[in-house]
Amino acid sequence: MLDSCRVSLIAKLKACFGRKAEPEHLRRGRLGERAAKKHLQAQGLKFLAANFRSEHGEIDLVFRDGDCLVFVEVKARSSEEWTRPAAAVDARKRRLLSLTAEVYLRKLDDRRVKWRFDIVEVLLADGEVREVRQVANAFVADTRRPRRR
Repeated sequence: MLDSCRVSLIAKLKACFGRKAEPEHLRRGRLGERAAKKHLQAQGLKFLAANFRSEHGEIDLVFRDGDCLVFVEVKARSSEEWTRPAAAVDARKRRLLSLTAEVYLRKLDDRRVKWRFDIVEVLLADGEVREVRQVANAFVADTRRPRRR
């Protein structure tokens, strides 16, 4: 009974103050993107855009590294127990990122610019950033269109 009263009180307080609890995966993703951005800026890259969207998907961060555009996929995880976070960027995800990057490049005046894909792994512990690792030039663009059946 006491637990249900406590839960009810918390729900009422949240309703009164208008803030819904943010899902954990969104909070973790936001924290990861902020940590990745800070890490890349400390490496001397110039921030250009965040969360660039196209009909194919989203690129988390876009930077400039000298004369090269860097499209960044951020993977934040609280555990590496099974696999590294970068392993989540499978062939399908690489293709969607490539197609989204192609849309970004079409918007530029000079599409001959050099570009690459990086993956930034952000490891979290107790809701705090524990480690940030950059995998530069993580994969080659794949702009093949999926076959229609």
